[in-house]
Amino acid sequence: MSGTHDSAALNRSAALASITMASVLVAIKGYGAWSTGSAAMLGSLADTALDLVASVATLAGVWVAGQPADDNHRFGHGKAEALSALFQVVLIGVSAVVLAIHSVQQLIAGGRTGEAGEGILVSAVAIVGTLALLAWQRHVLAQTRSIAIATDHLHYQSDLILNIAVIVALALDQYAGFTRADPLFGLGIALWLGWGAWKASQEAIEQLMDHEWPEDKKARFVEVLAMHPELRGVHDLRTRTSGNQDFVQFHVWVDGQMTVTHAHKVMDEIEAKLKAHFPDVEILIHPDPEGHVDEEGEMAEDILKGI
Repeated sequence: MSGTHDSAALNRSAALASITMASVLVAIKGYGAWSTGSAAMLGSLADTALDLVASVATLAGVWVAGQPADDNHRFGHGKAEALSALFQVVLIGVSAVVLAIHSVQQLIAGGRTGEAGEGILVSAVAIVGTLALLAWQRHVLAQTRSIAIATDHLHYQSDLILNIAVIVALALDQYAGFTRADPLFGLGIALWLGWGAWKASQEAIEQLMDHEWPEDKKARFVEVLAMHPELRGVHDLRTRTSGNQDFVQFHVWVDGQMTVTHAHKVMDEIEAKLKAHFPDVEILIHPDPEGHVDEEGEMAEDILKGI
């Protein structure tokens, strides 16, 4: 349980760092948007403001996901992270649509930005702060695999591009005389945000829909499973992921003359071997006498054949 608590604490620390950084960036970008009148800067401000809301949702998600299983949630609360990630995706999508509309309006109406130097300085400070946050998030993700933190990490990766785009847009508008650079960059940022929202939604949806593990991960699991000499076959293998917790259940064939005590010993040995290679997996094994199947079709096939 200590590993679970450590992961939860790391996830909370990353979420709190994200909230702190977003709060600082909202303040300085608000000043930058006011002083420059830049659509690109406004888009960056809108994205960061939504990041702040999303970071609060991330903190709520990882806090709930870190709670132990209870009578009403026997498989734990891991899917709270996927729900938090989807909430963030919706916010990113709304931000992208609003920014695209604003950029098109400015592109049609024309106009120039002002105080490019201040806007560039604000964006440079934002880049430094964002790099520091991303470094800490990568450290946390390496140990927890939190989908909520991963989605938040994606936000701030896109923020780096947004801030660089703001600097380029302001420089082109003010110093190169390209008056349409700012709204065009604003529109490009909107499209980038929309694409990021689409990509970020996929893993969250897969978790909520109990998508199977990737094939290579399942293959490694089956290879370890096949090592036990008393297994006669394995069928009806089912896998899923909830937060940073993996779940597996399967049926195994053993000698039909085996005693319950011996079969229980074999199941314990199988589980111990699997846990050594997949420590974060909750395993449910159902022993069957050799040849017995509960379902027909693909799920009744022995997956150890050919190994």
